[in-house]
Amino acid sequence: MRSVRTLKTFLAVVQFGSFAAAGHAIGLTPAAIGLQIRSLEDELNQPLFDRAARSVVLNTAGRKLVPAIQDLVLRHEALAAGADTDELSGTVVMGALISALMGSFADALWTIKKQYPRLEVRLLAGQSDDFMRKVEHGQLDGAVVIRSPHALPSNLIWTPLYREPMVLIAPRHPHFSLSADPIEMLRNCPFIRFDRTTWTGYLVSEVLRQCHVNPTDAMELNSFEAIMEIVRQGFGLAIVPKLANVDWSSDRGLMIIPLPCVVLERDVGLLERTSHLRTGFTDAIKQYFIDHKTQPGKKALG
Repeated sequence: MRSVRTLKTFLAVVQFGSFAAAGHAIGLTPAAIGLQIRSLEDELNQPLFDRAARSVVLNTAGRKLVPAIQDLVLRHEALAAGADTDELSGTVVMGALISALMGSFADALWTIKKQYPRLEVRLLAGQSDDFMRKVEHGQLDGAVVIRSPHALPSNLIWTPLYREPMVLIAPRHPHFSLSADPIEMLRNCPFIRFDRTTWTGYLVSEVLRQCHVNPTDAMELNSFEAIMEIVRQGFGLAIVPKLANVDWSSDRGLMIIPLPCVVLERDVGLLERTSHLRTGFTDAIKQYFIDHKTQPGKKALG
């Protein structure tokens, strides 16, 4: 069986996408990386990557091996440290929506880190659909994402943490006429849309469908912060989730308007593999939200 060093080299190539980038990260030449990967492939009697001139891409066989190899490396590191693999110490790699980091998840993470000082959390911000692939392939131990509009792969499980109602945000000082009726606002005012290819963008489209409105899109973005700032400056309206644990009422540039007849909420939860070695950490996240069903003091939005 390959040494743990070879397995770590394999994971580095998976993470960085080329022999050169992986070699730079772990201090080996691209040729040495290539020899280790070829030796591993020979031992397993199958190629693990599709090779191109400047990059390598995991093939189906390689993707299937990533979680098992990650588990082997983690078990070895835990043995070397003399620690239980479920103990809240060592390094955990998590993904999280930027909007979750603006709200409740940041509080959960801070609380757990204070309780377990030996725990190191590497946090990647991004979008739900990207995180699903990375969790499935073992590149992340888990991710805080919204509920997928599609069925999950059989090796993944999603646990709900909290819910956020979908609301209309409008500028207090608009550069256009603003009706008192939210449906008329949506029909007649420029609309700043959240990227419709994302899971949250899908929810926004569903809200508009429930409102029977086809707005005039002025802009389409995939950043909550950018959307809210554009609305603050008076250039349009937007539909967004009302972020948990954030004090929306104190924002001097925005009006938060409930939408009539809209029953959709954004469900935020924890995505993880059905079997992995960081269940101590993911269980602590889930327990935090069980213990904090009533929200603590809220933070100002801006």
